[in-house]
Amino acid sequence: MGYLLLAGAIAAEVAATTAMKYSEGFSRLLPSVLTALGYLISFTLLAQTLKTVSVGTAYAIWAGVGTATIATIGVLFLGEGMTAVKAAGIALIILGVVVLNLGGAH
Repeated sequence: MGYLLLAGAIAAEVAATTAMKYSEGFSRLLPSVLTALGYLISFTLLAQTLKTVSVGTAYAIWAGVGTATIATIGVLFLGEGMTAVKAAGIALIILGVVVLNLGGAH
């Protein structure tokens, strides 16, 4: 159940960060409200996750997967460029999360 809550926390964080892009510095009401609501949901679900998943593992997955997903959304949907360095950075984030999980960070 903890990892399902964590997936929800990641989805809410990604949605909130995407909405923030469209808030234009919090000058547009709807994207700004969606940003605040998304982060509230994300942190609530992350807090619930910590009841069953260790903080190091949960935070590494939440931050890593969220960051990699946002970078991918930026490239695919927001016109941001993909360079070899950016691709390597995303790969290293994913590798880091995998290594933490294999290394017994549970």
